[in-house]
Amino acid sequence: VTVAHPKKINQIADTDKKTDRVDAKELARMLRLNSVPESYVPTEEVREARALVRGRQTLVENRTKYANKVHGLLSDHGITEDVKPLTVTGRESLRGLSIPTPFDALLESYLDLIESLTEEIQKLDETIEQRAGSLKETQLLMTIPGVSYYTALTIYAELGGVDRFDGDKEVVSYVGLNPVIRESGDSRIEGSISKRGSGRVRWLLVQAANTAVHTSNDEYLSRFYDRLASRKNSQKAIVAAARKMLVSIYHMLDRGEAYDPPGVTA
Repeated sequence: VTVAHPKKINQIADTDKKTDRVDAKELARMLRLNSVPESYVPTEEVREARALVRGRQTLVENRTKYANKVHGLLSDHGITEDVKPLTVTGRESLRGLSIPTPFDALLESYLDLIESLTEEIQKLDETIEQRAGSLKETQLLMTIPGVSYYTALTIYAELGGVDRFDGDKEVVSYVGLNPVIRESGDSRIEGSISKRGSGRVRWLLVQAANTAVHTSNDEYLSRFYDRLASRKNSQKAIVAAARKMLVSIYHMLDRGEAYDPPGVTA
């Protein structure tokens, strides 16, 4: 069975005559010539990893939504204290506030939901940590300074098997960390990153690069970052460091090797 990539079947998309019969005939011809662009079908392990990390993300987003509702409710009643509904002590403090009925009941409901979601996130984190520890790919990724079990499983889940990429440049483009190049005449301007693909993976890679450079003392990335930061702004330098980390990740997974900067072609 061949799963065709819908966006890449240009011959069908560009034809003037659009009928099911014409499309089917063209697909059959392409299949016979072995020219059907195939869509990536993730393995069961990858699908399970995606379900876990995306499920966690949904819970976190819902918790943030209710935390924002708490802030909005307090603001409506003139309470401008710096409250933290996502912490245990913050919720205890909020439960002691005196606000008019029925808004006190509403506040209590929001806090209960935040507490319940926090417990579910913690339980899911345990499952994610166990899953990350059981997979060879994520075990390799966790040898990188700054890459947690959650970051490792998210990268694995969103990239899938790296053998589906032709090289590190294709992985960088897939994640959207590639700079957009604009050419006009003899000038060539490197713009901001394309931001294609998973925004979550990009954000996690940038956070991991930040940790590697500023906290975990990764000499390989730190030297690279310092060199760029001396002539560019720090944000551009950290994004470039995240891109460098992703290139290393591709080669690590492609070779089945742990993080060893001098041995990684970046």
